[in-house]
Amino acid sequence: MNIFISGRGAFAVQVAEALDDAGHTLLGAASPALRKGRTDDTDPMAWDRVRAWAFPRDIPWTEASELREHHIPEKADIIVAAHSHAFIGRRTRARAGVAVIGYHPSLLPLHRGRDAIRWAIRDGDKVTGGSVYHLTERTDGGPVAAQEHVIVPPDSTAESLWREHLAPLGVRLLLRVVNDLANDVRIEVPQDEKLATWEPSMDSAPLYKPELIALPGNHASTADKWALIER
Repeated sequence: MNIFISGRGAFAVQVAEALDDAGHTLLGAASPALRKGRTDDTDPMAWDRVRAWAFPRDIPWTEASELREHHIPEKADIIVAAHSHAFIGRRTRARAGVAVIGYHPSLLPLHRGRDAIRWAIRDGDKVTGGSVYHLTERTDGGPVAAQEHVIVPPDSTAESLWREHLAPLGVRLLLRVVNDLANDVRIEVPQDEKLATWEPSMDSAPLYKPELIALPGNHASTADKWALIER
């Protein structure tokens, strides 16, 4: 399958490498330009790991905040969101010929939101897990394609739970779903909205959806140059 990946950091690189090792083709990538806390764009060591991974492989790269439909190659079969904090809009999703999938580190519909792992630790959850789902207009709300649970080890932190359990699970589940789609196996299990929970980010700005600003009755935004452009 021809893949476009949008993500950040080590997790997205691990997903890209797993897909490449399985024989899939990476047509393009999107990520933040720089690692968190870095400011020098001229220093390749400051680049986000996805950008640094794509560059020597001649894989076209786009800054995630600027990702639009024209950045997705015509031959793209699947868009994979791997730890992507940039909303992928309807027109961009429509460029994928087969599916647009993402990984969320919770048992959806539980713990929707950017800080799912930290909320699971804060709430004292004994069981959590990961879900691969089809992206829709509802954040973290699309139908589920694959899901597995994880027993939360005692004394876990959000960092250790992600690094040792939920990130490896995400790589495996995303690869499974892409392989299923390549074999014409498509799973879409609707989420039960009666069971859904959502928690806000603990220390990050809310997910930015610029197309919502253009809805009737909303006030125009001057937040940035992309405010009125649909992603």
